[in-house]
Amino acid sequence: MLRFLTAGESHGPELVTIVEGVPAGFAINLATINRDLARRQKGYGRGGRMLIEKDEARPVSGIRFGKSLGSPITLIIENRDFKNWVKRMSIDPADRGEATPVTRARPGHADLAGVLKYNLDDIRDVLERASARETTARVAIGGLVRQILSPFGIDVLGYVATIGATDADTPTNLGIDELRRITEESQVRVADAEAEKNIIAEIDECKKAGDTLGGIVEVIVSGLPVGLGSHVHWDRKLDGRLAHALLSLQAAKGVELGLGFTAGRIRGSALHDEIGYDAEARRFTRHSNNSGGTEGGMSTGEPLRVRVAFKPLSTLMRPLRSVDIKTKAEAVGAIERSDVCAIPAAAVIAEAVVAFEIAAAFLDKFGGDSLTEIARNLKGFQEQVRNY
Repeated sequence: MLRFLTAGESHGPELVTIVEGVPAGFAINLATINRDLARRQKGYGRGGRMLIEKDEARPVSGIRFGKSLGSPITLIIENRDFKNWVKRMSIDPADRGEATPVTRARPGHADLAGVLKYNLDDIRDVLERASARETTARVAIGGLVRQILSPFGIDVLGYVATIGATDADTPTNLGIDELRRITEESQVRVADAEAEKNIIAEIDECKKAGDTLGGIVEVIVSGLPVGLGSHVHWDRKLDGRLAHALLSLQAAKGVELGLGFTAGRIRGSALHDEIGYDAEARRFTRHSNNSGGTEGGMSTGEPLRVRVAFKPLSTLMRPLRSVDIKTKAEAVGAIERSDVCAIPAAAVIAEAVVAFEIAAAFLDKFGGDSLTEIARNLKGFQEQVRNY
């Protein structure tokens, strides 16, 4: 079973993740992980912290001479901003007086529910871990597990579909490599030059107004075999696992696969993907992919498409009304350093989360203790499907 833990606070010394279940024999390229970390930091509308951090993962276990050992892999990512927070984030009780408690809860954040749940009197004890800074570790995990998928021809890409009031008109005839090239060159990770101009203008407008913007990102996965996931138990359904993981991301408020919510507004005859058969390739085919690559909780073999809606960030430079948790007096939400729009980064984060869930489902189906064993298991299954 592939699983992970992350640890660390936003302004603590470092983020740490332990990934368990990576089989032996996979080539692990640290540059691939760090490239994804750099992608997460880009995007028009990001805040001042991106000027401080240069995120890089440092492996401390589970890899030797560039290959996985089969043991847990530990990655550490230094928070370079910690040097400015040493006293305020100290573990030493003698330094408590160096930190001014945060007592004005921000609407839309974990602040108020967190202090009430854990009986805390300083909102910083909640916001540090609730911060989206934690997703840095998840992107590193995604960069790691992509290297489990790539030897088997499985590719994952996240990009932006919508920011604010602007929908990108993403071409439907592009392969994943070309879509990657175009969206990676875009300042807001869209494949639509006109939409990019409109989005940048709206981000600039929001920045002047002290406001923030949300959006929708799409993740596509190509090269999937049929049968990942299962129909037999609720917690093994591939689409359920994806939705669970994606909704665990900070600010995520909705997930849809394929046509998603549109499926509830059209007739079955217009929705369901009709089935065909390619005799030459000896494979079943679909005449459409409205389901987004899953049926009955399992992959169909068609490209997987999943979208995630992210709300605008909760820290506003012109904050909303709130209450001081100490005095109970009316106040405005506290201001933490923040982005105006983080949706281009959210596309990279969602990509990483989907990559992990796909890798976990792939290993559940074809798993073994080594790359060689997994390749043998996959080959046998593919022959079984062709001979069906």
